[in-house]
Amino acid sequence: MEQGMVMRSTGSWYNVQSKDKTMYQCRLRGKFKIKDLKVTNPIAVGDQVQFEIEDKSDNKGVIIHILPRVNYIIRKSVHKSAFGHMMAANLDQAILLVTLAFPRTSLGFIDRFLVTAESFRIPVVLVFNKIDLLNEEALAYQQMLAAMYESIGYTCLFTSLVKEIGIEEFKQSLYQKKSLLSGHSGVGKSSLVNRIAPGLHLRTSEVSTFANKGVHTTTFAEMFEIAENSYIIDTPGIKELGLIDIGKEELSHYFPEMREKLGECRFHNCTHVHEPGCAIIAALEAGEIADSRYASYLSMLDDYDNRR
Repeated sequence: MEQGMVMRSTGSWYNVQSKDKTMYQCRLRGKFKIKDLKVTNPIAVGDQVQFEIEDKSDNKGVIIHILPRVNYIIRKSVHKSAFGHMMAANLDQAILLVTLAFPRTSLGFIDRFLVTAESFRIPVVLVFNKIDLLNEEALAYQQMLAAMYESIGYTCLFTSLVKEIGIEEFKQSLYQKKSLLSGHSGVGKSSLVNRIAPGLHLRTSEVSTFANKGVHTTTFAEMFEIAENSYIIDTPGIKELGLIDIGKEELSHYFPEMREKLGECRFHNCTHVHEPGCAIIAALEAGEIADSRYASYLSMLDDYDNRR
């Protein structure tokens, strides 16, 4: 029995890298079910698996067992509403690329990604890309956003390929880590990776000037080793991010600025919406919680109500 790491998933076949760095093309033996978790893809990039070699001459194998995961990031499936889709597993961190223009990343999308990562205590780095496209007013707004996110524990970086800004800092943030790289289509994920690891030759595409949206260039999740023990997982661009596997009553636990005040509410089952003596609402009114973050919290609560 061999052990390896899933480097690429195409839905039916998986590229698995063994401990000696040999790549095998593997299929699943039978059906895999994960306890208490309905997913469209039972195996994710980053998973550690045990497999048997079927054909040594052709490097073909069969995956027999998935080893326990340290963590994972999951999103609601766009095709099956009651199912989740595994984005990646066994991560050291997640990198979310955002752009305030061409295309615009909404704060709601950012906060949903952060909540998803927080549910498994996966550190997130926010990378504000294409800053060369911003005027002075937009740059000031970007600095305000970064200050807000940094105040609640998230690292923020600023990058521009055109002006060669922040490229080395971005590269250093990936060193000796296994990182998920995510964001909307068109935010520049593949272009940034090509700059720091030109040998990968990832496909890129221009953003449509008509719709101000990116074109999907990554079809399947795939992991690349950009330096010794430094891995990135490139994922297809995300249009929307639906939460899954997070209970309504625990949602506030995944907002760091709310989490530290949860024991101060008058009622133990406070929803932080209308109850008297709510510490979260008091912090919001005192300016200790950003209006945009609270709006994101309310939007996520609405998701649960709309599922009925």
